[in-house]
Amino acid sequence: MADRESASSTWVCPECQRRVPRKVTACRCGFVQTEAALAAISDPSSSSSPRTGTAALGRTAVVAVVVLGGVAWWYTRARSEAKSPAPTAKLSIPAAPQPRAAAAPVAPSVPPPAPPVDKASPAAPEPPAVAAPSEVVSPPPSTLEDLVSRVSPAVVSIQASSGRGSGFFVTPDTVLTNVHVVASNVSVIVRRQDGSTTSARVETQSAPYDIAVLKISNPLKDQPTIPMGSAAGTRVGQDVIAIGTPLGFLQNTVSRGIVSALREVDGATMIQTDAAINPGNSGGPLLDRGGMAIGVIKSGYSGRDGLSFAVAIEHARAVLDGKGTPAPIVTSAPSQYQAISPAVASPGDQRRNDATKAFEQTIGLVARRADTLDSRWRNFRSNCYEGRVVGSFEREWFALWDQRAMQGAVAPGCSLIFGDIRQNAFAIRDAVVAAEEAARQADVYPGTRRDVLRHWKLDYGGWAK
Repeated sequence: MADRESASSTWVCPECQRRVPRKVTACRCGFVQTEAALAAISDPSSSSSPRTGTAALGRTAVVAVVVLGGVAWWYTRARSEAKSPAPTAKLSIPAAPQPRAAAAPVAPSVPPPAPPVDKASPAAPEPPAVAAPSEVVSPPPSTLEDLVSRVSPAVVSIQASSGRGSGFFVTPDTVLTNVHVVASNVSVIVRRQDGSTTSARVETQSAPYDIAVLKISNPLKDQPTIPMGSAAGTRVGQDVIAIGTPLGFLQNTVSRGIVSALREVDGATMIQTDAAINPGNSGGPLLDRGGMAIGVIKSGYSGRDGLSFAVAIEHARAVLDGKGTPAPIVTSAPSQYQAISPAVASPGDQRRNDATKAFEQTIGLVARRADTLDSRWRNFRSNCYEGRVVGSFEREWFALWDQRAMQGAVAPGCSLIFGDIRQNAFAIRDAVVAAEEAARQADVYPGTRRDVLRHWKLDYGGWAK
């Protein structure tokens, strides 16, 4: 009773746990009790002992923890069912009947497995991302139009004194063509697809296989080329493409056909095709569908459509490498290969060819007069000229047109001889100049004219002064 009375007449400070008289509203520690709280302490029916209050507070805390644990468990389970497959969700069902026992430990332990699920889920799209690059690496095969656009800049027209033909670049400074296209020329004119021209020297010839190799004097660094393939894997019936200059002026004309046969002719392999081959195509490439050169077009039978031939590229490669010509790659019996008509000059080329021949004949006749004058000049130098001739000349009497070369004097009594020599020398000069002008007007190439003059030792620039 005394304890109860004491409890009703005092109150316990929640801050320092001191008992404070009910009449005093402030504790020594500074805590101030409210009037409502003091009124509740004074009412015995509404008050409870500290033990009873503490027990009730403990029960309330336990209930709150259980409720929070159940809510956390339900939320975690619902999240796992949304992200995990059905079998995983079923495995978590047995934990449901014991929410109290699992509430305290399960609530913090269930969330950790969730992060691995979150990290693994973005990895699902990776397989398609890995497969995507393979589609870019393997582009679809090029069309015929793309192939022709790629290789055409490597095909050229060859202009020689004997006519016109075709050729193609295999390296930036090397062109393949036929021997019968370059004929006896030591240099030719190469005309590219864009119309630009350059000179090329005939470096190597293989007459038995009609392969000629040209070297460009000023190659382009970005010159397109055609890779050399092989005729060994060629199959009868496969598609082939021919590019050249038919009739000598229809440059970069494309024709298409198939391989009609592979034949051995005079120890060489010839590819027979029905692709349209006309005069002027000689020396151009015969290509497979991959754009690889498998042959060098040789010629076709005049008046026989669909009957044309190309020399297997293996023979051209052997000529380039300076090796012996390889054995034929076919085992069939040798074919009778009569004279197939080579590239026939166009009307303009024919006129040029005629003018070239006339020029060569005229210069040949003039050269004979020049040879006679050489003999007379030597006698004049020995008997009638006192001094020296300075300079280097193909024929020494060319010094007559160089005032600095004749550093001497004509001996007395030799003036008539010297005058006759000068008269003959000027006549020869006039004949050469007139013949070259006629050849120029007939469109004989400058290189051709120069080659002829050099051959006959009549190429002297001093005549133009």
